[in-house]
Amino acid sequence: MASRITVLFKRNAIGCALTTLLSKRSKCSITQLPLNLCSVRTRGLHVTKNVGRTIQINPMEPCYVRGEHTLRVPMTLFQGNRERLLNRLRKNSDVPTKGAFVMLQGGVDVPFNDTDIDWPFRQESYFQWCFGVEEPGCYGCIDITSGTSILFFPRLPAEYAVWQGKLHSLEDFKKRYAVDETYYTDQIAQVLSDKQAALLLTLYGRNTDSGNTAREAVFDGIGQFQVDNNLLFPEIAECRVIKSSQEIEVLRYVVKISSEAHKAVMRAVKPGLMEYQGESAFLHYAYSVGGCRNVSYTCICGSGHNASILHYGHAGVPNNRLIQDGDICLFDMGANYCGYAADITCSFPANGKFTEDQKMIYNAVLDACNAVLQSVKPGVSWVDMHLLSNKVLLTSLKKGGLLIGDVDDMIKAGLGEVFQPHGLGHLMGLDVHDVGGYLPGCPERPVAPGIRKLRTARTLSAGMVLTVEPGCYFIDCLLDAALANPEQSKFIVPERLRDFRGWGGVRIEDDILITESGVENMTCVPRTVEEIEAWMAVGRDQIKLPQERRRTVE
Repeated sequence: MASRITVLFKRNAIGCALTTLLSKRSKCSITQLPLNLCSVRTRGLHVTKNVGRTIQINPMEPCYVRGEHTLRVPMTLFQGNRERLLNRLRKNSDVPTKGAFVMLQGGVDVPFNDTDIDWPFRQESYFQWCFGVEEPGCYGCIDITSGTSILFFPRLPAEYAVWQGKLHSLEDFKKRYAVDETYYTDQIAQVLSDKQAALLLTLYGRNTDSGNTAREAVFDGIGQFQVDNNLLFPEIAECRVIKSSQEIEVLRYVVKISSEAHKAVMRAVKPGLMEYQGESAFLHYAYSVGGCRNVSYTCICGSGHNASILHYGHAGVPNNRLIQDGDICLFDMGANYCGYAADITCSFPANGKFTEDQKMIYNAVLDACNAVLQSVKPGVSWVDMHLLSNKVLLTSLKKGGLLIGDVDDMIKAGLGEVFQPHGLGHLMGLDVHDVGGYLPGCPERPVAPGIRKLRTARTLSAGMVLTVEPGCYFIDCLLDAALANPEQSKFIVPERLRDFRGWGGVRIEDDILITESGVENMTCVPRTVEEIEAWMAVGRDQIKLPQERRRTVE
């Protein structure tokens, strides 16, 4: 019987040609997978032979993968990141030409309060960027002169194998993570001493989104070495701003899975559903189909008035409202794969049909989003894109009868911040609000109303990944303040505004890549009113609430 081989090729001209070539040479039936999940790489292809076992060309190639239906991420991605960092550091005249080492500490298990249960582990982002290590409690080191990469792993007790699984050898880890050397964490000081380390560059710097500082590496015996905690942070953070081609492939994948999960949620939502049930549908799809165990942030599933709460879904309001007929749903959710984030927001009517007022507000936000997507390219200021978005939004609200007067004067008065009290978007990568927004040498944070909430004011460059997320919200405290402010109230039509009090809000959020010639929108979900209504109409009469399906099973 002829063997059947399934090959993870893209369904494009190259993939079809390679499939044909393999079919002729192997005399086997070759099948391309239907999903665009894997890039062809010269180092080897992932092949599955349907005889009960898996065959891999170059089987020792390290990778991150969560099943043959998911993206295979080679450890060459992290090797490339290390090389980029070394190239920057070697150009820095303050870094010694010999005896300098990058020293990073990975994330650790965090216990749930005083119990013996840990929170699900997430690797520290800078450590992930450099090494891609999945285990907690590790350290990483790079010799800046030679480029030698070293990982240190905890020396685990024998009984670990009973509770947690096989104890891997240092050689196993060396192959798994494609580094040059591996040791135990209790050997760090000795190894560095043997290598005559003259200076350790440790990570210490302030995250301009959170205000928190990066965790500086500390280990037994560090006191015997000279340490510099100023040089590394701006260099490695700037490296993370511009994504490599392999990083972009991972981001495309996680954005694609997140887009598909959002579409699944839209077809599951109807009046009578709890908000958290929409969240559950997203989590299930992202994990079961995409292999994404984690999300990049707490899911925001606001309906009705909750759609006006920017970071709804936290512990105090855990997506626990019953969705009503006539509600607008604002669902902001993004999966995470191999540490890389997606961040997508879809706004849609719970019953599948927009009212005229809902259409007006939705199209105002969509027009603002499209105006930015048509204008972004290398060399453009992110501040200018935010102001463009605000101008388009306020112009639409004026056409809809909510505002009167000159739009430029509205912007000067800070009216844009009343209806959109957040920035246009943010850098995205290993963190959903990724690093690099306000590094040394970059434009400082603006202070003027309307632009002071921006997470970056940088000029765009090819390789940056950002979100574009204009919104329009009806937030009582902001509206009350604007109506009490003569400089802003003169533009507002109170009678028309009352139609939207308690109404919620709309946000549209896409994940984009700045390219050499413009932009690539990686998000793929229904966006126009017509697309959303058509998508949600399919099978709407057959939608059952989860609790109804349970009664059917019983």
